[in-house]
Amino acid sequence: MIVTVVTVYVKPENVADFIAATIKNHEGSIKEPGNMRFDVLQCTDDQMRFTLYEAYESKEAVAAHKQTEHYLAWRKMVEPWMAKPREGVVHSVIRPEGRGLW
Repeated sequence: MIVTVVTVYVKPENVADFIAATIKNHEGSIKEPGNMRFDVLQCTDDQMRFTLYEAYESKEAVAAHKQTEHYLAWRKMVEPWMAKPREGVVHSVIRPEGRGLW
């Protein structure tokens, strides 16, 4: 399993639009065959800071996600709303081991 934790800083005037666009991306992502989680989080201390927690079964599923229409549309739409480039950190999962535990 592969988890990517993405941090996004959004310009204040674009927060509501970013949330709407990201919810649409979330809805498409959770329907992908290799997706295990796609969480969208907003920092309580900094309302312009978001974390996307994306869990996929394999590197191939991650690569397939990055080719989906909903992801490509999201990336293009939200890029000008970002205060700085998004930061994604890829992780290998140690626990839980099995899909049934997610």
